[in-house]
Amino acid sequence: MEKQLKYVGQTYPIHNAREKVRGEEMYTGDLKWPRMLHAKLLLSPVGHGRIKKIDGEQAKNFPGVIGVFSCQNGPKQKFNRYVTYPGQEEYCPLDQNIFSDTARFVGDVVAAVVAVDYDTAQKAADLIHVEYEELPVMITVEEALEKGGYKIHPEGNVLAEYTTEAGSEDTLPDGGWVIESSARTQKVHHAAMENHVCVASFDTRGQMTIWTPCQGAFGVRTVVADLLGLKYSMVRVIKMTMGGSFGGKQEAILEPLTAYLAKETGSPVKVQFERWESMLATMTRPATQTKIRTQVTPEGNFLACRLWSTLDAGAYATSSTDYALALTNKICRLYRIPYYRHEAKAVYTNTPVAGGMRGWGSPEIFTAMEIHLDQVAQTIGLDPVDLRLKNLVHPYDLDPVFKLSLGNARVVECLQKGVEEFAWKDRYQKARETGRFRRGVGMACAAHVNGMYGDGDFPEFSMMTLTLNEDGTFILNTAVHDLGCGAVMSMKQIVAEALDIPLDFVTVLEADTASSPYDLGCFASRTTYVCGACALKAAEKMRELILETGAGILARPKQDLTIDHGCVLSQGDGRSLPYRQIAAHALMKNSTNITVHELFQAVSNPGAYGVHFAEVEVDTETGRTKVIDYLAVQDIGKAINPGAVEGQVQGAVQMGIGYALCEEIKFNDAGKPVNYSFKNYHLINAADMPAVKVMLVEQGGDHGPFGAKSVGECAAGPVAAAVVNAVNHALGTELSELPLTPIKILTALKQKSLVRK
Repeated sequence: MEKQLKYVGQTYPIHNAREKVRGEEMYTGDLKWPRMLHAKLLLSPVGHGRIKKIDGEQAKNFPGVIGVFSCQNGPKQKFNRYVTYPGQEEYCPLDQNIFSDTARFVGDVVAAVVAVDYDTAQKAADLIHVEYEELPVMITVEEALEKGGYKIHPEGNVLAEYTTEAGSEDTLPDGGWVIESSARTQKVHHAAMENHVCVASFDTRGQMTIWTPCQGAFGVRTVVADLLGLKYSMVRVIKMTMGGSFGGKQEAILEPLTAYLAKETGSPVKVQFERWESMLATMTRPATQTKIRTQVTPEGNFLACRLWSTLDAGAYATSSTDYALALTNKICRLYRIPYYRHEAKAVYTNTPVAGGMRGWGSPEIFTAMEIHLDQVAQTIGLDPVDLRLKNLVHPYDLDPVFKLSLGNARVVECLQKGVEEFAWKDRYQKARETGRFRRGVGMACAAHVNGMYGDGDFPEFSMMTLTLNEDGTFILNTAVHDLGCGAVMSMKQIVAEALDIPLDFVTVLEADTASSPYDLGCFASRTTYVCGACALKAAEKMRELILETGAGILARPKQDLTIDHGCVLSQGDGRSLPYRQIAAHALMKNSTNITVHELFQAVSNPGAYGVHFAEVEVDTETGRTKVIDYLAVQDIGKAINPGAVEGQVQGAVQMGIGYALCEEIKFNDAGKPVNYSFKNYHLINAADMPAVKVMLVEQGGDHGPFGAKSVGECAAGPVAAAVVNAVNHALGTELSELPLTPIKILTALKQKSLVRK
């Protein structure tokens, strides 16, 4: 009989919910240190230009200014802010300086003013005069790839090219249907509530301390120490409470600059962006273009799938080399395809830098693939659901790209449950309404990873230390990075469950490179599956150590002892020994602390899956679209904290609807973004949202803690395609260029009308 769980599977608020609601939580922007200075950055107003001259004399002489820094007096060493661990720079182009001598996009960092307060720094920054030799601006990959085009970087505009292939083309039968389509996705802003901010201090002993809401403290340490020539032991990175990231704080964007300014001035320095700066000068989700050609049998079984993708990297490489490769290795986690070939390239443009965003390629490639599959279904006369049921992976299928088991993949079950709950057959077969308002339904599937195991040479592991205190409480020392979604609470639940103690008996520490065991960071959906597994292993090891210590105290064999409600019980004589007595005895009598160290190395990377269904209503006179009903079904293995999981899914749906319908960073011909504030960059808000029902498929069967798998990124994968497919169903169109703005919809309707005439 399966053991009844006490804490895992129950809903709890995030660990600092009370402090956030009361306004008591300390964020990086709240930090105030003695002698702290403030920096304001001067960002390039031109899309591409060589700096001929910088005149900062007026700024230097402005009262309250401590220093003015630029390419004239800044470090010359190039770096890549995406580097996560030592040695990774071998695979990551080092193409960026702290201060650029050639501005490659509007928003490139040209100079910085450090002053006694923010207002002074801002006023002084306006006094810096920069002369540019303007160069050709290429805002699209087509322009950047044109033969004889100007090189944005000396090596050329093609940053990276990959080909991923699985199966044999020679064994394919002749005949069947061959269907082609293409899709475009756009650059979007992460839109976290907290703008980018960092504080750094460099003391007289040469100790650099950085406070930052980052996703990888040890990665930040690597980038900063290597760039500034500091010993790792003299760089301390403290992960602060984060007001959202969605991947936007995965890279060391402000940390190297802030650390450099602190080192040069000898005082603590704060760099804090406003919204427009976060939109221009940090990172965006990359824009992509994908062409797909699929060969299927008359019955709808896949024979071959060939894809060609280009990714707009923006002005610097950062993570785009890995991102382009990630586009190529996701589809075979979702579908059985006898022959699969995907060519992808990343291309420099004179636009804001692309980088990791929630889903890391899944929303981009599954948007293209799932829109394409609806067109395939229509061409061969199948219901979109039936087409997918014929081709989805099954539990323990082998991923032909990575040669790894997909684990207990329950995507078919997700689809079947969703079809029934959403009443898909009835809704889909209804005749489209005539008149002004048209309704349609759409669905889409997506898959994602659980960490980086099996992905090349990436070292997928986590380390933790668990200590029993003298009062019976525990400290789990980790380098976990809670992004605001409840990672700390999940770790508390896992440890409390394994040790049978109340939740408030567990304290979970977040990343601090001076004291935390090493961990790679929070990305690639690795937190629950890898870090959570490490926490469980540490707790299980602690449990055994407690039993061994208790056996010595009670003079009973270990196998005679059990654990219950924070006590060691002797089944032989009924004696009970609370954890606190065991800890005190070990400390006072044995001169030892009850502490365990766990190094957990991942051994698998199963698929996480989502199948989503959407109903939309389209106003054919205005082109406006509203999502009126939504169902998300997720294969999660086991929900550690179901309420938090549901919130993650609903948040992903909100982001995905915006991706499908309205969000886009737009540029004029000179490369200047024209909508870099929330005044004209439109997000989906509460009034726009439908009720989102979430269903969880919890079948376990993999190596995550208690069978848990990832959800936060996976849930973002199907959304846009489900919405686009619903719009196409409502209108009888084949729209595939995101976002589906009213003008695009009206244009498609007009073209359709002309064709009919």
